[in-house]
Amino acid sequence: MEGEIVPVTAFGPLQLLAVRVHRLANTGHGHEALAAADAYLAIAHAVGDDRTTLFLMQGQMYANLHMGRLAEAYDLGERLLRRHRSAVGEAKTLCDLAQIDVLRGRYFLAMRNLARAGVLLDRTEPQTDTERRVSALCSFAEAATAAEMYETAATTYEQLSIRKSSFALVHAATLLHWGLRLSHVGRPDEGAARLRRSAEITRQHVERRPDDVVAVAMLALALAKLGDVVPAEKLARESVMPLREAENYRYARMAHLALGISLRSQGALAEARTEFVAARELCAFGTRPDEKPVIRFELALTALATDDGQAGRDMFEAVEGQTRELWRLREQRVAMLRQARQREESELARARAEREVLRDPLTGLDNRRRFDLLMQGIDRGRVTAPLVLLIVDVDHFKAVNDAYSHATGDRALREVAGILRAHCRAEDIPVRYAGDEFTVFLQGDLTVGREVAERIRAAVARTDILPGVRLTVSVGLAALADGMSGETLFREADDRLYAAKWSGRNTIAS
Repeated sequence: MEGEIVPVTAFGPLQLLAVRVHRLANTGHGHEALAAADAYLAIAHAVGDDRTTLFLMQGQMYANLHMGRLAEAYDLGERLLRRHRSAVGEAKTLCDLAQIDVLRGRYFLAMRNLARAGVLLDRTEPQTDTERRVSALCSFAEAATAAEMYETAATTYEQLSIRKSSFALVHAATLLHWGLRLSHVGRPDEGAARLRRSAEITRQHVERRPDDVVAVAMLALALAKLGDVVPAEKLARESVMPLREAENYRYARMAHLALGISLRSQGALAEARTEFVAARELCAFGTRPDEKPVIRFELALTALATDDGQAGRDMFEAVEGQTRELWRLREQRVAMLRQARQREESELARARAEREVLRDPLTGLDNRRRFDLLMQGIDRGRVTAPLVLLIVDVDHFKAVNDAYSHATGDRALREVAGILRAHCRAEDIPVRYAGDEFTVFLQGDLTVGREVAERIRAAVARTDILPGVRLTVSVGLAALADGMSGETLFREADDRLYAAKWSGRNTIAS
């Protein structure tokens, strides 16, 4: 509509369409989300809105994930991974893939993806693209939660809650489940410490928002397990029916658990069992991986309190053994993540060392060794067309050195290198070949090569690199043809460079 204001965001001009897809996906309307995404993707493709395209694909992935279509979700995640251009975006998708891997029981792949994501996030500045970084950290914590790695999830949620108070309850929920599991594997003191911290966070929230039945149920469960059963029972009774009526079954299960633990502590064993059975029945509506073991353990404790004969003890010991085995598997995943992280960091250090060997210390561009490797790649067929080689030579550079000093000449070379880097895309490779001569391995045909070469030439000519001195460059370029060797490509580009210089310099020739 004429005169209508379209909001500009970091996610593309069609962001609101993608937000609708995400909202549908996250509220259980998966089929509607997929249909809307298909329609909106056609619009995003038509207008060239790549950011919204990525956001829509992400919405499709989440819709499939929530519908239990894990293979389809994983395929979309891998497609997203190939299209990302930012470290934060790549890290978020790796976390989402890790979560899907966990749900598919592929823990080795999950830990590898999560480790890679952690390294990528650590390499980015905390102030960089804050909204996207928070989203990536949230996915990191969700994947860790799915794998029951409470240490990792709690640390991440605590960091997030410092930035956004809305994450405080998620942090408290992580501590709550962690405390419950610790109490079930014979580590009551450690469990109580987590439960007290969870209660502290939720109590502060309930004092501000007494009508928030989610927080009320969480507080009730923490208090019940800590032995403060009278207020726990009151809070649980206040929250259980509103949560069931709102079909918020996850927190309704917490309220039932809180009631069951409180009633059992007061000797009402039959009523306690009824509450635990109610919590178990609500598991039909989807649960976290750690909820069923918690409910099963509390039921076993109640059965043992009801009948401490041999049959009751045998059943409890069987459940206790299962609980400890699940915890041992959980600890294995924690160790797997730590080992995967160490491997990723070692690989990063090795890659960094290799880059330093291939880097020119003066300009920061790649060096002659990198050039030679690329030429070998051409000869061996690993570097293929479309490719254009640009040779960029600074005009009359010796005169600059003689008149102003080598230090001034070095500054000029760094400025020219900066211009080259600014006009190269991520897939292009600028190299300091020798002295005042540079090369660029440019992905594209001669038309693209001429456009980039002309932009570089013009940028150098209009930039005040040395006050009072008009610095210019000449550029020769040649395209890689089928069967052409690296030496032939270089010779053709070099011939064009000399043609540019003979025609008066400050020009390009192809």
